[in-house]
Amino acid sequence: MNVTNQQKKYRIPVIPTVITLLLLITTSAAFFSFTNDHGKKAPVVNADSLASVQAFTQVYRVLMSPRCMNCHPAGDQPLQGEDSHIHTMNVHRGTDGKGLYALKCTNCHQSKNVPGVHTPPGNPKWALPPADMKMVFQGKTAHELAIQIMDYDRNGHKNKEQLLEHARDTLVKAGWNPGEGRALPPLSYTAFVKAWDTWIEKGAFAPK
Repeated sequence: MNVTNQQKKYRIPVIPTVITLLLLITTSAAFFSFTNDHGKKAPVVNADSLASVQAFTQVYRVLMSPRCMNCHPAGDQPLQGEDSHIHTMNVHRGTDGKGLYALKCTNCHQSKNVPGVHTPPGNPKWALPPADMKMVFQGKTAHELAIQIMDYDRNGHKNKEQLLEHARDTLVKAGWNPGEGRALPPLSYTAFVKAWDTWIEKGAFAPK
């Protein structure tokens, strides 16, 4: 077949173009992993993925602060202080997350903060996650924690709507009223809720 000079001029190199396109798709998918209500992961290239991941980086900063992480330890003992050391008095989680034997959380943690510096903070719901759904934050990467939060079998059996509502729970909000002598989370409560909502509404993408 004869090819004119004009045709040669506008001929598109098919193979390099296809390879470039495949590389772009593969690279994008490698950075973002979508998770649904049941923790199933599938690579997705989505216009909202960047906004979702950026929002979770803000959420992650809060979740890894002592105000959140101290009640989401890797072990069965709650943590204390800005350095997240193991709780004194040999406190343990217990089956329901409310303490073991005579050492119940509510023995010291009342329905509201006890007045004074470094006295026990309080909330009517004060407890750790239960033993069968520990929701560990300590030691988790941003990717691992995002996947865990969106995993229906590990997040307390919460669907999307319940996860959105969880940020407004009084115990979560208590992190911004920790009592005298304790540092606040790195974001305001309003900014945290906004970032939480954006992360989930934009697809709940997990950073890689």
